[in-house]
Amino acid sequence: MLRWFLLGKTDNKRQLFLVFTIREKLIRVISARDMSKKVSKIPIFKNEEEERAFWSKNDSSEYVDWDVSEKVAFSNLKPTTKTISLRLPEYIIDELKVLAHKKDVPYQSLIKIFLKDRIDQELRQAL
Repeated sequence: MLRWFLLGKTDNKRQLFLVFTIREKLIRVISARDMSKKVSKIPIFKNEEEERAFWSKNDSSEYVDWDVSEKVAFSNLKPTTKTISLRLPEYIIDELKVLAHKKDVPYQSLIKIFLKDRIDQELRQAL
């Protein structure tokens, strides 16, 4: 299960560190706590592997000074994808293309939608 971390400020300027997960369309909060006022210096890493190891063992809220932080918008973020090879009979691809055309989406996107819907259905039944 994926866990997400969020650093944020409430309307009353309370600084929070939040850990949550997303199940279907629900956001489930695992932990919410005030951030430490102590700010430590982030070390310089030799490579990404060393950085991943560091952040897996350290709380990022100890490294953030909200008084000097700035709001940033992350545009065009896409989920990480992995290319796979999938062999399908031509008639299935033809049928997918017809359906995709009716829905005005690329047929590869329609395959992803169908797969995600079915996976969600199977996971709901497993609970």
